[in-house]
Amino acid sequence: MSDVTTAPILTRVDNAVGVITIHRPATLNALNTETLLALEDALTQMEKDPAVRAIVFTGAGEKAFVAGGDIADLNSRQGLAHYQEFAEVIHRVFRRIEVCDKPTIGAINGWALGGGTELLLALDIRLVAEDARLGLPEITLGLFPGAGGTQRIIRQIPLCRAKELMFTGDQITAQEAVQLGLANRTVPKATLMEESMALAQRIAAKSPITLKLLKRTLRDGADMPLSAAIGHEQAMIGLVLDSQDAHEGCSAFLEKRKPQFVGR
Repeated sequence: MSDVTTAPILTRVDNAVGVITIHRPATLNALNTETLLALEDALTQMEKDPAVRAIVFTGAGEKAFVAGGDIADLNSRQGLAHYQEFAEVIHRVFRRIEVCDKPTIGAINGWALGGGTELLLALDIRLVAEDARLGLPEITLGLFPGAGGTQRIIRQIPLCRAKELMFTGDQITAQEAVQLGLANRTVPKATLMEESMALAQRIAAKSPITLKLLKRTLRDGADMPLSAAIGHEQAMIGLVLDSQDAHEGCSAFLEKRKPQFVGR
């Protein structure tokens, strides 16, 4: 296991799983430009590292995953500067997380409000501490979600529920988030990281090349009509069958042994 600190982001690699921790406890891990750029750098390193096969995202401290954007920083900006600076960065970083070829898991350890929920929406799998709360409260500040949240949430939960969350700014419990489909399941806070790491390691044991092509098939197909998406799937599974891992998996099954996937 190795540890690298890049303030305000902490990173470590443990048994093929990279962990990225947003580390601004004094502001409940609020996102500003410096944090987002550090987050992007950490993601780049995890993507490049062949030893990392899955990535867990979490927040520092007991209270918050990400409590939102840095409101003081936001209040200092006018529209064009915001569009060209902070908004440009946060949209780019969240999209990079969303399209990352390696599986991503959110260990949502506390409040995930505003930008925290928007970050959650860009992650593949979400485990949420039982006492966590989620929401998009921007409307209470005279704003609305501006980090991709308006578009991602309407593609992930019923439109009427998405509108209610954004129009009221109400917070929801972890249990309600699961019922809505925003999270996979709730987990006791005391075991959240343990369960998140165990899940990430189960996924990391699978073929990296197949996971990469599966993620691309799901991502690309979501933006296609069904007829085109089915054709895309057919082509992508053909690529998988050209991989060493696919034949290793089949051979291991026939030989009643554990497969040894190498990512080729």
